[in-house]
Amino acid sequence: MEREIEKTLAVWRDDPARKPLLVRGARQVGKSYAIEQFGRRHFESVVVADFELEPRLATCFEGSLEPATVLEPLSTLVRAPVTPGRTLLFLDEIQLCPRALMALRYFHERLPQLHVIAAGSLVDFALESEDFRMPVGRVQYLHMCPLSFNEFLDATGQSGTLAMLGAAVPQSPPHAAAHEHLIEQVRTYCAVGGMPAAVAEYVSSRDLSRVRRVHLSIMQTYRDDFAKYSSRARYPYLQQVFAAAPRTVGRKFRYAAVDREVPSRDLRQALLLLEKAGTMHRVRQTSGAGLPLGAEASDRNFKVVFVDVGLMQNACDATAELVVARDLLAVYAGAVAEQLVGQELRSCGDPYVETGLHYWAREARSSNAEVDYLVASQGRVLPLEVKAGKSGALRSLHLFLQEYGAPIGLRVSARPLEFDGRLLNVPLYMVHQIPRLAAATMA
Repeated sequence: MEREIEKTLAVWRDDPARKPLLVRGARQVGKSYAIEQFGRRHFESVVVADFELEPRLATCFEGSLEPATVLEPLSTLVRAPVTPGRTLLFLDEIQLCPRALMALRYFHERLPQLHVIAAGSLVDFALESEDFRMPVGRVQYLHMCPLSFNEFLDATGQSGTLAMLGAAVPQSPPHAAAHEHLIEQVRTYCAVGGMPAAVAEYVSSRDLSRVRRVHLSIMQTYRDDFAKYSSRARYPYLQQVFAAAPRTVGRKFRYAAVDREVPSRDLRQALLLLEKAGTMHRVRQTSGAGLPLGAEASDRNFKVVFVDVGLMQNACDATAELVVARDLLAVYAGAVAEQLVGQELRSCGDPYVETGLHYWAREARSSNAEVDYLVASQGRVLPLEVKAGKSGALRSLHLFLQEYGAPIGLRVSARPLEFDGRLLNVPLYMVHQIPRLAAATMA
C-alpha cells in the first residue's frame, strides 16, 4: 500500500540539514507501516525500537542520553547494529518513553549523520507532561492522516486515474464516463474510508460487511485508549463526546446536545483530549478577513470532523445508505460529504504543518449566512461550499465574495469540473486537487 508521505520522507532523507522526525497522527492511520516500508526501500537496514512491544528498551535511555551510550545497549537488545548513514533508526510508540523523546535533541546535535524517525499515537499527552521538556528546534514534526481518496485509488489498482486527475483543468475536465466512474468510487471510499486496515480488507474481499467489522474493531481500540488519559477527564465524558461527535459533523457543536446534565467545561475538556489523540478535529469559525485563518478563529464556535469518513459513517449507521444512494450529498443530511471534504483538505496540506480547518458564519436577525470551509490560496481567502446537484443559489458563498472581495469561490459537488468566471466547481473526487486548481484559476 503506497502512501504519499513516503515522498516527503525521501526528501528528508537527502536533506543535509535534516533533523530527527517525529511523526504524529491518530492510532491506526498507518504510521508504523509507512515508516518501515520507507526504511526498507531507502536504507540498508531498519532498526525498530517499539516501546509498546518491548518495554525494556526504555532502560537504554535511563542514564546518559549521549547517542553512543544509548545505541550500544539498544543494538544489543534489538540484536542489530545501528550504522549512521546506512541505518534508519525508528523509535515507535515513543510516548511510552519520554526520555527517548528528549534524546532526539542529542541525536541531532551529536550524531546528525544518523537518520532517526520517531512515531506515536498519543505523543501529545507526553509532550504536555509537567516534567517533560521537548527539544525545541531540534526536531521536525510530520503529520499523517488516513489514506486520501488519491491513495485509495492507488490501493484499489487505479493509479492510472491519478495522472489524469493531476492534469485535469476546467478547460479539459475528465470525460463524462470517467466522471461517473469517479463519483461511484467516491461513494465507495466514503463507505470504506482511509484507515489502512479497512482499505486492505476491501481490496482483499470487496465485502463492505467485512470492512464494517474492521471499523468496529478500530472504534473499540480508540475507546480502549480512553483509559490511558482518563485521569485528565472522567471516562464517561470521553465516551459521550466520542459517541456524539460523528453525528454532529456539518453542524455547530453544542455541548448541550451531548448531555444537558453535564457541565460544558467537562465535555469541553473531553473534546480537547480526543482532539489531541487525533480522533476528531475542530473546524473553527473565523472572520475570513485575512490570513492566517487561525488568527481570528473562535474556540467557542466550531464544528467537528471525525478522523475518518469510513469510521464516521459507520458510527452513524449510514453504510447502507451510501451503497444505494445516487446523491452522496443527501446521505445523512449531507454530513458524510462535508466530512469527506474536511478530511481531504487536511490530507492535501503541508505534512510538516498541522492543517487547521475553518468556516465562516454570520448570525444576524433574518440574514444568517454560513460557508462550509475557508481555504487559503496564493495569499487569499477563498470560500468553499459543499453542495448537491446543479441547483442551489449559494447565497452565503456569494455574500462572502461580495463582502471580502475573494477572487473566486469554490463549490464541491457531484458536478463536473468547470469554471464560470467567478465560481470554480470541483467534483467530489478532486478535493485533493483544490490547491493546484485554485492557484491556476487565479493566475
